[in-house]
Amino acid sequence: MIDSRIPGGAGHGTLQHAFPCRIRFSYRNATVLVCFFNIVIAILLLHAFFGSSGRRFALRRGTWEAEALRRAMEPLELIKRVKEIQEEFSREQEIVVVSTGQRQSAASDLSKRLKDFQALNDANSKKALEEWRRRKIDRARQKKTD
Repeated sequence: MIDSRIPGGAGHGTLQHAFPCRIRFSYRNATVLVCFFNIVIAILLLHAFFGSSGRRFALRRGTWEAEALRRAMEPLELIKRVKEIQEEFSREQEIVVVSTGQRQSAASDLSKRLKDFQALNDANSKKALEEWRRRKIDRARQKKTD
């Protein structure tokens, strides 16, 4: 049963003649197919990037309007008053700094007075301690003699 109509003999190449539109898959065909898909994707990306400028402008305009509304809703008088209070507070801090210098000088004067008082107090306490010892010794002597 050799089919003489088919070149190559019995059973060889029968699918090629049965399906004449079948494309052979080669590296060249794969390269052409990949390049075609790359070109299609590049065209779609360019269209998405440059073609949607109308939608992008509408989005920008919407964000501009939202920003304008947000700014319009800000309590400007309250912000001004807060800034005034902050300025007043900073002025008061400057005054406090000046009075802090005066406080430091007063504190140093007080510490000098306390040191002088302690020195006098130490001398007085030494005298009182010596008198107490003398009395104690005198009492102890009187008890021995009694």
